[in-house]
Amino acid sequence: MTDLSVNVHKLNLKNPVLTASGTFGYGEEFDDFIDVNALGGIIVKATTSKHREGNPYPRMAETPMGMLNAVGLQNKGIDYFVDKIYPKLLKYSNCIIANVSDSTVEGYVEVAEKMNRLDHISAIELNISCPNVKEGGMAFGTSCPSAIAVTRAVREVYDKTLIVKLSPNVTSIIEIAQAVEAAGADAVSLINTLLGMAIDAEKRKPVLSTITGGLSGPAIKPVALRMVWQVAKAVKIPVIGIGGITTATDAIEFLLAGASAIQVGTANFVDPQATVKIISGIEDYLQRHGISDVKQLIGGLIV
Repeated sequence: MTDLSVNVHKLNLKNPVLTASGTFGYGEEFDDFIDVNALGGIIVKATTSKHREGNPYPRMAETPMGMLNAVGLQNKGIDYFVDKIYPKLLKYSNCIIANVSDSTVEGYVEVAEKMNRLDHISAIELNISCPNVKEGGMAFGTSCPSAIAVTRAVREVYDKTLIVKLSPNVTSIIEIAQAVEAAGADAVSLINTLLGMAIDAEKRKPVLSTITGGLSGPAIKPVALRMVWQVAKAVKIPVIGIGGITTATDAIEFLLAGASAIQVGTANFVDPQATVKIISGIEDYLQRHGISDVKQLIGGLIV
């Protein structure tokens, strides 16, 4: 028998496979395809303080090795989440993590406070890649002072596991990771999408309504892997790896680089059974290599 369980701060996951926010809805969208309870956990789509329509269409574009998206955190706000979405999540017995986003520190705090009262939400993942409207639109996660400010403010009102999701669109992701660790983060997840764009040469126009969008999928995996490896060596808190994970081998690479768990994102759009296939593949890898516990892989890169 192999032990697939891992720990991320106070979260005891039955296996290291989580879903990336925005790619798995609220779980029930995948009930017809897989046993959602078989996953280590679900990170549900982003919730903000107020209703958001998101960006105008077109807001998604396929790329040769992934996709661009500019959905714009479309959701109906925290109060709708509490009243309508949360009751539907109670049927799941695995770890439920809420992604929290907003454009002001006050908005983040409001969402975190209300999430804190929900017993079935085990943790929040703080998306600091959002534009800070009070600071000229620069993303919270692209400077240490703003990353510290929002993390510290949420830490004051949230007493369960606080994961901060880091943006790769920075000069040094190590500095940001260390900054949020000092501000009270219990774990970090990385990477969020890379800023990219697509152009329709025939029309001579941008493909996305917002011109630029977030690049995800296999194309970003080498960048994500490098950043996870760097951050895992630089912080004492757990790291969750994200970026182009489509197979068990991809997941194992992130674990070897130092991730305690991983998230599957874009692959869910290609194959709704990607997550459970990755879990099965990790177990097969452990058996083939005579490894009894998946935790033996974490940070096991031989250099």
